[in-house]
Amino acid sequence: MAEEPNRMIAPSPIGETQNRLLDAAEELFMEHGFEATTLRQITAAARVNLASANYHFGGKEALFQAVLTRRLDPMNIERVRLLDELETNAGARPLSVEQILWAMFLPAMQLSRDRARGGKNFLRLLGRAYVDPAPFIRNFLKEQYADMVTRYKKAFSAALPHLPKQELSWRLHFTLGAVAYTLAGTDLVQVVSSLSPQDADNDEMFLRRLLPFLVAGLESPLKDPSVVKEAT
Repeated sequence: MAEEPNRMIAPSPIGETQNRLLDAAEELFMEHGFEATTLRQITAAARVNLASANYHFGGKEALFQAVLTRRLDPMNIERVRLLDELETNAGARPLSVEQILWAMFLPAMQLSRDRARGGKNFLRLLGRAYVDPAPFIRNFLKEQYADMVTRYKKAFSAALPHLPKQELSWRLHFTLGAVAYTLAGTDLVQVVSSLSPQDADNDEMFLRRLLPFLVAGLESPLKDPSVVKEAT
C-alpha cells in the first residue's frame, strides 16, 4: 500500500496589525538577530503599541516563530506538492537526484525573487536563524519541518543507495549551504547583472546551472574506506 503523503496545513489569513508587526520583526531580526532585537524596537517600527505584540503573539519568541512560519509554511507546502507530483509520475521508480533537488529548491528560488514574501532578506534571516545560539530556534525549525525533511531524505536515500546514512547527511548539509549562499549571497546581484534580461528573471536557468554542480557532489563515489565502513 502506498504511503500516505504528508499534508501541511495552509496558514490562516492574518490582520493588518499582525502583518505590520511581522514585517517590522522580519526586518529587525534580519539586521540584528534575535537576541539584540527588542519588542519595543519592533512595535516602534510597526507603529503599534507594545501591548498589541503581546496580544497577537504572546512574546518575542512566538513572534520570531511567526515570522518564520509565515514564509516557510507556504514554501514547504509547495516543496511537498512538487515531490508528491514527481513521485506519482515516477511510480515505483526512485526519482533522480536532480529531480529531488529541483523540487526542493525551485520554491526557494521563487521566494528569493518575491519581495512581497520577504525575498532575499527573508533568506538571510533564515540563514541567521540556523546558526543562532538560541536553542528554541533550532528546536522549533527541527520540529516544525521534521515531516518535510524526512520525506526528502527518504527520496534522496532511494536515489543514492550507495551512500551510508551519515555520509548522505553530510552531503545534504553541504548542498544546503551552497544553495543558501547562492540565493541569499550579496554577490548574486553581480552575477545577475551580467546576464541578459531574459536569463536574469529565469529561475529554471539558475537551477540548470546550479543543479549539475550539486548532483556531482551528491552522486560522487565513496573513496574513504573509513566512510565505507559505516555501511557495514
